[in-house]
Amino acid sequence: MMELRSKGKPLSFTQPIIGRITYGLAAESSILIDHSLDNTDVSDGYLAVLTKRSVTTHLSPIIHSIPSIQPLSEGDVIMMLPNGIIQTLFRVNSLDNTLFTTDRCNSNCLMCSQPPKDIDDIEYYYNVNHQVISLIPSTTEIIGITGGEPTLLGKRFFDMISHINRKLPATTIHILTNGRSFAWKNFTTRFESVNSSNLVLGIPLYSDYYLDHDYIVQASHAFNQTVLGLHNLASIGARIELRVVLHKLTFKRLPELAKFIFLNLPFVEQVAFMGLEYTGYTPHNDKLLWIDPLEYADELDIAVTYLNNNGINVSIYNHPLCLLPKPMWRFSVKSISDWKRHFLPKCDSCLVKADCGGIFATSRKVSLNINPQ
Repeated sequence: MMELRSKGKPLSFTQPIIGRITYGLAAESSILIDHSLDNTDVSDGYLAVLTKRSVTTHLSPIIHSIPSIQPLSEGDVIMMLPNGIIQTLFRVNSLDNTLFTTDRCNSNCLMCSQPPKDIDDIEYYYNVNHQVISLIPSTTEIIGITGGEPTLLGKRFFDMISHINRKLPATTIHILTNGRSFAWKNFTTRFESVNSSNLVLGIPLYSDYYLDHDYIVQASHAFNQTVLGLHNLASIGARIELRVVLHKLTFKRLPELAKFIFLNLPFVEQVAFMGLEYTGYTPHNDKLLWIDPLEYADELDIAVTYLNNNGINVSIYNHPLCLLPKPMWRFSVKSISDWKRHFLPKCDSCLVKADCGGIFATSRKVSLNINPQ
């Protein structure tokens, strides 16, 4: 798994510093990586300096004695924290950049990979993201927004989208949300004012039966709110990707869910069936959730085929090819973020590794049926 943070010893600053990485090619809003310390005078205009060398005094903000720094390219955006931690916030050579908005959520999904926290962090993350957006190249193809639940930002949710629209008018915005806030017309109307053809909402629906969905997300009335929200979004022409995480509580009704989607939600742009990331809450709910992907292959095949035959775009995320029937391979997408995409050692001999999406490096349990093709 690619490391997106490292740690050294801080000097000469007490507040977080956000800036673009440079190796000496730029100065404005830049953080210099200089392991020789030949060119780090504060008058050079750099925001701060990173170095592996040990330093006892320094005029400008610095993190030094970094034993191992994550791979950073010219133009990457990082945050230096006063405790010496260096966090990568944006990578110029990646299509998997995401703005994290909050740990708060109004659902509490049984398989949540990043369990929510009831903390007041909205302004903090909004301010961080506002700075990051201002530093992102205008040529950026896509940027994600996630949480927690991003719509809980309220006014700040719309402010952030507006800021992206101004700074990155050609960039696709992909927002992961449970969709429940859009059940309220006033929220959807406000969203319409910042919506664009570049914006896609990824919204989960886990069953055609409301009690199943509500149980999985651990929130009463969530199914009704999500479905109403989907229809409200459709009324304003929003682009929607419907997401279904596959596990023991969802697989049996996949054929019924596919029919429900076709009959009631034919306006969605895509349906994505997603493999389970075995981290966060999932290990604690193993008996409820874990099922080997080979065990739900038949139901998945029926659902995918039905939607495809009825003209709805369908994809399969987060599955190695060897765990899918070969007729399903054409629907498979390499969807796991590059920084946490992983392959087992035995996959090195696989003839289709280059086309395979791999597995989550974060998963603490994987199928025993992964085998080279």
